[in-house]
Amino acid sequence: MATKSNLLIFGATGSIGKYITDAIVNAQDAFGRIAIFTSPNTLTHKPDEINALRHRGVDILVGNIANRDEVLKAYEGVDTIISALGRGAIAAQIPLIQLANETPHIKRFLPSEYGTDIEYGPASQHEKPHQQKLKVRAALKEVRRDLEYAYVVTGPYADFPFYLGRSPFAKAGTFDAVAKKAVLLGDGQGRISLTACADVGTFVAHTLTHWDAARNRALKVNSFTTTPAEILTLFENQTASDWAVEYTPLDELRAVEKEAWDNGAPEATLYTLRRIWTEGGTLYERRDNEDIGVTKTTTLSELVKDSVQKQIEAAASKH
Repeated sequence: MATKSNLLIFGATGSIGKYITDAIVNAQDAFGRIAIFTSPNTLTHKPDEINALRHRGVDILVGNIANRDEVLKAYEGVDTIISALGRGAIAAQIPLIQLANETPHIKRFLPSEYGTDIEYGPASQHEKPHQQKLKVRAALKEVRRDLEYAYVVTGPYADFPFYLGRSPFAKAGTFDAVAKKAVLLGDGQGRISLTACADVGTFVAHTLTHWDAARNRALKVNSFTTTPAEILTLFENQTASDWAVEYTPLDELRAVEKEAWDNGAPEATLYTLRRIWTEGGTLYERRDNEDIGVTKTTTLSELVKDSVQKQIEAAASKH
C-alpha cells in the first residue's frame, strides 16, 4: 500500500482475533490509525485486554455489530476492514461487506477466513461447516470493482488447546500430555498442514503490508506440514515416555461425524473438519508464505513444548 492505511478490526479480542490484533499493533509503524469495534459486553468482561490495546494506541469503538448506524460511524476515517469474527458470527460479515460497499472510502475487506480452505476441491461446496463462509465469499464477489479483498487461508490452528491439545472428543484426535495418551486420525501417516496462532496474526499483518501480492486472491499459508505420527514422536520426546496410542480410521471418523450431525450434536463441526484434514484437505500445490514476505514461522517442536507445559499447568491448577 503506497500510503498508510487506517484499519478497523472486528473480533479483535477473540480466540484468533487477539493474535491478529497483536501482530497488526506490533507492525503499527506500517499503518495509520488502528481501531477495533467491540461490544459493550466485551468492554465489561475484558477490561484488561481493552485497556492494554488502548495504551498501545488503538482506538476503541463500542457498538452493536448489527446496528447499521453504529457500524457506519465506525467506518468513518478508515479504508481497510479486517474481520476476525468467530464461526458463530460468520454470517454477520455479510451486512458489514454490504455497508463497506456503500462506503466509497473503504478500499479493502479481509473476511474471517482463517482455517480450512472452503474451496479446496469440488466437494468443498457441500461441506456443512463451509456454508456461511461460502456466502461471505459470494457477497464479496458482488461488491464494486474498487473494493478489494484477500482470503487468508491458514489451515487448522496448531496450538494448545487446538490440534496439539487434549480433546474431550477423543475420537476426533487428541494429544493428552498428562495421561500420555494419543488418538491419531487415519493411519497416523497422513500429512497435514497446521498454523500457529501467532503466525495467523503474522500472515494477516503481512497481507496488509504486501497488498500488491495479496489483493483479490486466496492466500494458502501455513507454519509447517507434518503427520500425526511425527507429532506423537515429539510429544513422547518432550515427556520422556512412551504414550498409549489408539487410532480413528477414516471410515470410523466418517461414521462418528454422521451420527453427530444426525443427533444435532455441537461437536459435529469438529468431526467434519477433522475428517476433511485427514483426507488431505490442507495440502496445496504450493504455499504462499513468501508471496507476502513471510520466511520464518513457529516450529512444531516449539508448539509441542508449549502444549505439554500448558496441559501440565492446567492439571496442576485443578488440585
